[in-house]
Amino acid sequence: MNPVYPTLENIKEAHTRIKSYINRTPVLTSSALNEMFGIDFYFKCENFQKIGAFKYRGATNAVRLLSDSEAEKGVATHSSGNHAAALSLAAQKRGIPAYIVMPKNAPEIKKIAVEGYGAKITFCEPTLEAREETLEKVQKETGAAFIHPYNNFNVICGQGTAALELLEDYPFLDIVIAPVGGGGLLSGTAVTTKSVNPGIKVFAAEPLNADDAYRSFKQGTIAPAVKPNTIADGLLTSLGSITFPIIQQHVDDIITAKEETIVRAMRLIWERMKIIIEPSSAVPLASVIENISLFKGKKVGIILSGGNVDLNHLPF
Repeated sequence: MNPVYPTLENIKEAHTRIKSYINRTPVLTSSALNEMFGIDFYFKCENFQKIGAFKYRGATNAVRLLSDSEAEKGVATHSSGNHAAALSLAAQKRGIPAYIVMPKNAPEIKKIAVEGYGAKITFCEPTLEAREETLEKVQKETGAAFIHPYNNFNVICGQGTAALELLEDYPFLDIVIAPVGGGGLLSGTAVTTKSVNPGIKVFAAEPLNADDAYRSFKQGTIAPAVKPNTIADGLLTSLGSITFPIIQQHVDDIITAKEETIVRAMRLIWERMKIIIEPSSAVPLASVIENISLFKGKKVGIILSGGNVDLNHLPF
């Protein structure tokens, strides 16, 4: 039986389990950005992960841990984006069905990706209530195992492997920053980082226009997202019952960034580093720019969470 919250040991086991299925993504540096801000940046490029996002780590770990009898009925989830694609591909690689509930207004590029990995999509209204109700129906019909996008022990362990690789390559970092939506990546990153070296600070970055994790962290109870309106569409969800206590225990602070700074940071990474990232990935650099005094002269690891951006609707 799993302990309630993952340990470094669980995350190392997850890495051993999934490493032959995932990409070990590179860590890139940029002398231009380092000079511009007076910070040594180390970017863990999960935009080069399979399906273009870190989510493939957690989905693969969860799918590989299903028993044969569970697996044959397939997996199900509700997601408008990267988790849907990640779970679909992880299921395809294990040769089992995937059932995905997506809001009708999900980005076209993400619908195409999910279909391309062979999943069966059921569309619903774009509310959490509709997503959960539709998923319940799908589960009743199929018997598929629900793999939550972030509030799932095995998913969190998988997401923590990105920070594990980052710290294997660059153990001397002063600070590690991850974006936060539901908190799967952040909680995995925080457990890994603090277990490897408690002296490394862990920050979370969040859009100011979707600052529910920031508010939750400051008031000590989960504050739901209230009409979040941000370009960072991967960071719209609220924290979960598993992720929030981990974040409370292991994260040093949550910092925010305005929309225009997120666009600026995204553009800087495209222009200076010649790599494509999605808006959610730009939030950590944006929050560094807005809180520069916390980071000046430090070695800062940033997890670039993904690169799935609709090229027909760029913010610049």
